Amino acid sequence: MLGLIDQSGDATPYELKRIVAAGIGNFWSLQHAQLYTEPERLAGAGYLEETREQGGRRRKLYRLTAAGRKALRAWVSQPTEELPELRDVALLKMYFGANASELAEVQLAAHREKLREYERIEKAAGDGEPAGPRVTLRAGIDHEREWVRFWGSLAKDGGDDAGGRS
Repeated sequence: MLGLIDQSGDATPYELKRIVAAGIGNFWSLQHAQLYTEPERLAGAGYLEETREQGGRRRKLYRLTAAGRKALRAWVSQPTEELPELRDVALLKMYFGANASELAEVQLAAHREKLREYERIEKAAGDGEPAGPRVTLRAGIDHEREWVRFWGSLAKDGGDDAGGRS
């Protein structure tokens, strides 16, 4: 949350929702309720400054404090050995006996579309994108290419992966 607000300068929870959908939501799941509750909690802890619009809907606007900036830099500077969590409904269904061939066709189409989306974003961004978002986008592209390879081999083999491992 601190990183999102740091990148935007200041933001309302609704603006955070748009920012997540356009970027990190592609690789980090957030409950929308968190975008409203977490900034309030962080403001109470002194990491964010909260102001309210004077008129209209009186939306809350959040901005990083010096303590928030310090906490964010400390967190970012610490490498992690945590592996990503994998929560894949298609794999779960296959594990419990879904028709792998049918599942592979649907998943292959979905991952091809996501790959095209990422490649469009990469092309539109060009070289002007900051390093962090550019590298994470590259990881997303590589990730989707691997899923296309995996589901494509299952689709080609009719759902029998015996010969599809590389």
